[in-house]
Amino acid sequence: MDDLDARIIAALRHDARAPLSTLASITGVTRATLRIRMQKLEQRGDILGYKVVTKGDLAAQPVRALMMLEIEGRGTERVVSRITGLPEVSALHSTNGKWDLVIEIGTQTLLELDRVLADIRRLDGVQSSETSILLATRKVGKVSG
Repeated sequence: MDDLDARIIAALRHDARAPLSTLASITGVTRATLRIRMQKLEQRGDILGYKVVTKGDLAAQPVRALMMLEIEGRGTERVVSRITGLPEVSALHSTNGKWDLVIEIGTQTLLELDRVLADIRRLDGVQSSETSILLATRKVGKVSG
């Protein structure tokens, strides 16, 4: 998976229903190139399908965690491209400080979470990690200014 594949997957994660012309514009390629690359991603199994996510879907992934990664050397883009293809990953953030990346993960069971964490830790370039399981989420009101 190269940088273009990662950009395509990121655009699809943002809006999988976007027209090809919009996705092509976002990724900086022609519609024909985009269509061919998407077909290759599907054929290789990097894209397993497309889905709609609703509020109710969050209940289907009751085990949620934040995983922080430290990446060695200049391997961040390579690690990011591999992580963005994982269906359990709902968001990926770059950050400063000790950790280079923060990953939001959702699974149905702790066993599935354990498998995803192990898969990510085995990626070439991952130097260290720390994971926190989210126990409860509270809605925070907007601060008026």
